[in-house]
Amino acid sequence: MAEKRDYYEVLGLKKGASEDEIKKAFKTMARKYHPDLHPDDQEAADKFKEINEAYEVLSDSEKRARYDQFGHAGVDPNYGGSAGYGGGGFGGFGDVGDIFDSIFGGFGGFGGSSRSAASNANAPRRGGDVNSSVTIDFMEACKGVKKKMRVTHMVKCDQCGGSGSDANTTTTTCSECNGQGSVRVNQRTPFGVISTTKVCSRCGGKGKIVTNPCSKCRGSGRFRTTTDIELKVPAGIDNGQVLRVSGQGDAGVNGGSCGDLNVSVTVRAHELFTRNGNDIYCEIPITYAQAVLGDKVTVPTIKGKVEYDIPEGTQSGTKFRLRGEGVKYLGRESYGDQYVTVVVEVPKKLTKHQKELLKEFDDSLEEKNQVKRQNFFEKLKRKFDQQ
Repeated sequence: MAEKRDYYEVLGLKKGASEDEIKKAFKTMARKYHPDLHPDDQEAADKFKEINEAYEVLSDSEKRARYDQFGHAGVDPNYGGSAGYGGGGFGGFGDVGDIFDSIFGGFGGFGGSSRSAASNANAPRRGGDVNSSVTIDFMEACKGVKKKMRVTHMVKCDQCGGSGSDANTTTTTCSECNGQGSVRVNQRTPFGVISTTKVCSRCGGKGKIVTNPCSKCRGSGRFRTTTDIELKVPAGIDNGQVLRVSGQGDAGVNGGSCGDLNVSVTVRAHELFTRNGNDIYCEIPITYAQAVLGDKVTVPTIKGKVEYDIPEGTQSGTKFRLRGEGVKYLGRESYGDQYVTVVVEVPKKLTKHQKELLKEFDDSLEEKNQVKRQNFFEKLKRKFDQQ
């Protein structure tokens, strides 16, 4: 098994990075290696999967705390690590709790049958989660959309019904675990040599060996396939958020439930709108005359066009608010707002007659009509008079 890279290294961070730094690094790396930008590039796909895995741990305070203390062994029950206990984890332990079970199991409270691999080896086990991604348009994120996507996961074998054996086949007791479904192993840890139990690798925890395995799943009871599903993306989803689809991950073992599908959402940028949380921002250009005289203008929103009255004397850069014209809050019937900044466009390449009219207009203005300009020169005059 290849040694996993440090999750902080994967995201280009140092240990102790803030939540904002983790989120920013994830977005940057996810965009760089997104499968849509690298079709048929397995290396990019592997990096994207690695980035998602790192973010899933470091963005969760509980998982991150375990990872910082125990390394990969603290968050991945299937991680074996290197020999001994190097690399920050306890190599070979399926669960950090197994260490404490082995030490305190005989004294009550910490161990007991609830955590015994021997007693639970044949019990139903939940399937693993599957990570995927989808890219949607800005307006699709605002309004919600249904997307067809393909998911590669483990499914229950339809030929043997998940038993792993052909019809009328016989089974024999596994010689590796003597039918227990688990084996006892010794591991060297910081606490010394500790004995613990593991699911038997030969029979997969079933305790029995199928003499005539199913030809379709080769005796595992599951096989990998690609399934077309329809993903319901709710209105209000934001870039970088993850949708969890229950039951669309890998099929369980021994009749266990299916895992979930985790879909990382990437939202394409919009040519007019930007988004911050549930608020929408945009700019609209207006003419000099509209700014001076006021006018009714048409403003685009994510819900359609609305009319807004620009008051007389509006300054360039003025921002006004349209309540309830933003993005829907997830799981709620309320909306953010839209903020519109007006930009006064200065005309270019005027004719001689237009310039004369504009000069005549400018000469006719009194100082009280240009308060900011008047105040500026008064302050400037006072400044130089003091010197």
